[in-house]
Amino acid sequence: MKTWPQALRDGAVSGSVASVLSTAVLAERGRQEDGTPFAPTNAVSHWIWGDRAMRQDTPSMRYTAVGYTIHHLSATLWAVLYEKWFGERAERREVLPALAGGAAVAALACFVDYKMTPQRLQPGFEQRLSTPSLFMVYTAFGAALALRGLSRRKAGKY
Repeated sequence: MKTWPQALRDGAVSGSVASVLSTAVLAERGRQEDGTPFAPTNAVSHWIWGDRAMRQDTPSMRYTAVGYTIHHLSATLWAVLYEKWFGERAERREVLPALAGGAAVAALACFVDYKMTPQRLQPGFEQRLSTPSLFMVYTAFGAALALRGLSRRKAGKY
């Protein structure tokens, strides 16, 4: 198992990958379901700006940048846990355990987001997307967690 400093370092990378990929899915699902790729990410900023953020459809620093920053930091937190628990499996190219670990962490994140977290601190994009779209977002997030380790060429190289 990785040390916490290793998990933090690697989690910063895998969290960035997972954040970008899951945001791309949020944007595409938002475009298809709500007519705007920005609404789901804007909705995340309700942590700071309240319910007004849930109704924002256009890109802005206030809603989109803040929403993405919150999403990115959250993705990084979960990625650190992924790296601590499953990162070495991914680095050894154990594809199924690495992806299963990503699925487990994504499922845990979803459970925490919607069953343990007060509504005020839930992601917010569930207000703009359907349940099948949320499944796609968390699936992409889980798969992306494994990409850093699986894509390593040599020890210490990405």
